[in-house]
This record gives sequence, structure tokens and C-alpha cells, in this order.
Amino acid sequence: MTETDTTITVTPTDRGGARSDQTDQTDQPSVGRQALLEAMTGGRPIRAEGVAPDAWLDATVPNWRLTERGRDRVIARLAEFYAHPGQFEQVDHWAIPGGEVVEVTLAWTEDGVPHLVHQCHRLDLDDQGRIAGDTMWCGGRWPADLMAQMEEADEHG
Repeated sequence: MTETDTTITVTPTDRGGARSDQTDQTDQPSVGRQALLEAMTGGRPIRAEGVAPDAWLDATVPNWRLTERGRDRVIARLAEFYAHPGQFEQVDHWAIPGGEVVEVTLAWTEDGVPHLVHQCHRLDLDDQGRIAGDTMWCGGRWPADLMAQMEEADEHG
């Protein structure tokens, strides 16, 4: 790791996963999960060593679904999604046969406007812990005004 790389520390939460805002590390993240989380917060492309050469991405985003095949195309698409440095409000993960599920709430500022996104990634990992496949669901990119509307609806809901 270089001095610009970050390590995301995770521990169990009451939801049964692991949250990044804790400090006591109780699991060793896969190379793929670590690379994905670093890309999300770093505003830079995912490290190639975290993605298998024949990786695929199946992404469901608001009003659209797309597929990318091959390491370079997966990295390029994810770089579009995480182009701005951000911070996690929540990170949970669960081990599953052949991989893991990662749920995140990520906050960032874009053109001076705070944004938030809520996503779930079902990662298929190869025998080296790299992302072989990422089935991703995204609830949308929410600017500050929409976040305020959602918060108000929750309070009156």
C-alpha cells in the first residue's frame, strides 16, 4: 500500500454485518471488497489487483440496468460511479457462499452540493479474493434538497 491508500476498518454491528465507523477490526476484508471501498471513498478508480481479469458488473440503477464485461470496462464504469471522494455513513457486509454482500450509504459533495447514495453489491470473489462479479443495486444519487424531502417525509410518515 502507498501512503495515499486507505484501509477501511470494519466490525460487527447489531444488523449482523460490519460497519466502517467502528475501530475494532474483527475480520479481514477480501482484496476485492477493500479495493471497492477504497475507490468509493477515494474518488478514484478501483485498484486493478482487486478485480479479476474476466470480471463482470451487472448494475441496476434508477430506470436502467447495464452490464460490463472485463476488468478494464468494470473499472471504468465503477470510476464513473465514484468520481468524487466521499465518506461512508454506513457499511455493512455479510459472507455468502462464493463471496459477500456489501451494503453502503456514501456521502460526497459534487459541485458544492452534498449528495448521498444507498447501494448493495453482491460480490462474487475468485480464489484470490478479487471481484469476479458484482451484482449492484443503487437507489439513486440524492442531492441535498431531495435528502431534506425524504427526511421530512420520514418525520411525518
